[in-house]
Amino acid sequence: MSLSATDQTRAANRSNPDPLQNIDLVIFDCDGVLIDSEPIASRTLAEALQEAGVAITPSEAHEKFTGNSERVIRDMCVRDYGLGDVANVFQAWHRRLYAEFARSLTPMAGIGDIVASLTRPKCVASNSTMHRLRASLGRLDLWQCFHPGVFSAEAVARPKPAPDLLLHCAEKFAARPARCVMVDDSPHGVAAAVSAGMIAIGFVDPADPRPARKALLVSSGAFGVATGAGELTPMLLAASQSIKA
Repeated sequence: MSLSATDQTRAANRSNPDPLQNIDLVIFDCDGVLIDSEPIASRTLAEALQEAGVAITPSEAHEKFTGNSERVIRDMCVRDYGLGDVANVFQAWHRRLYAEFARSLTPMAGIGDIVASLTRPKCVASNSTMHRLRASLGRLDLWQCFHPGVFSAEAVARPKPAPDLLLHCAEKFAARPARCVMVDDSPHGVAAAVSAGMIAIGFVDPADPRPARKALLVSSGAFGVATGAGELTPMLLAASQSIKA
């Protein structure tokens, strides 16, 4: 008896199951995971703050602000530096930032191949505004790998580290939180995933100058940490295997 094409496909799937089949949804942070934007953002923000009279270096801005939503960064500038004309300072920052994105923004090394090879549903969950996401990720081919599954913290009441955005993503994909995996380079993102009942994989850029990032992400609740895109696939496989079928 011959098998139909559908039966043959089912038989092939049974004999060669997807190693990530236990994962309903893979959620990626954007800045520092998909795109190499964080050094650009830190440098241009430091320049804008310096012009407003704040004594801060790019490395200090990187350490202090990276991973926070813009509304949180604005509040921090007012609280910590007494910044008065916040709107104009941030407009100046945006002009520098988006111009630099247009000149020099690139994907994180190796991440394009990882995203292209994924067999499971995937999306982006970022604390950035949608305008910034379009001006950054939207300039790269990676955007088409995810669109329309690109979500900003503007869509929810609370940004990461609250779980709201990740639960929003799971709802949009009809995914079970316990079968979702979040890849994030920030303790805020890891904490958000843990609060949402998801598996968190920390991500560290091998060129990140900040010390002890891996330990920080683990202490925030990461299931494991990938240093560079080359370590991400084994980590996703381990996460899938940890989920009960």
